[in-house]
Amino acid sequence: MNLFQKITEKPWTSEASQPPVSEALQTQRNPAQIALFFFLAVITVLFLLFTITFLSRSQSPDFQALSGAPWLPLNQPTLLWWNTVILLFACGFMHWSVNKAKIEQHRLALWLLFLSGALTLAFAYGQVYVWLQLTSQGYLLNSNPANSYFYLLTGIHGLHLIGGIFVLLKVLFKLNQTHDHHSFHRSLTLCTWYWHYLFGVWLFLFALLTASPETYKNIAQLCGF
Repeated sequence: MNLFQKITEKPWTSEASQPPVSEALQTQRNPAQIALFFFLAVITVLFLLFTITFLSRSQSPDFQALSGAPWLPLNQPTLLWWNTVILLFACGFMHWSVNKAKIEQHRLALWLLFLSGALTLAFAYGQVYVWLQLTSQGYLLNSNPANSYFYLLTGIHGLHLIGGIFVLLKVLFKLNQTHDHHSFHRSLTLCTWYWHYLFGVWLFLFALLTASPETYKNIAQLCGF
């Protein structure tokens, strides 16, 4: 380009042929992504409400925490730690699968998805096993408010993970029908975000449910209970 062409160039004509920024962003919007964010917001509100009622209930005389004293079942939550590691690996394999799908290594991505799903089911089984251990020790659903909240919160969390498994199966079924690898990668990315989010929720629940009575008292005082 010579000097005369540079001076007489009309940059507004080239910009006019390009869509506005708002239109470009609008074309990149993914309805499934918006729906996922909305669903995660609903789950967050749900668990926050349960947490508030849990902290309020923890100040009642009939509330006996499951951790704190040496003889209580969650004073050494070894099984819960194992379940946490299992879910961490499930999230890791899911994230790895997204990376392999991005570079079109679809066979390896499917194997990693299988491992992630198997570990997620193992986590759910591990949570049920913890329930069985608690009930065998006499910590029944209605015998103590702390027991009820443990079964409730871990059960709801587990149901959300099982729901994620069904969504993942739907994504795989759609891939088998359409062979649309771009759509598969996009859907798999959303599933990975969902798994990471539920892992974060589990870490929060783990810390909450295994806290000592003194911790509940201090947090409740900060919250005004």
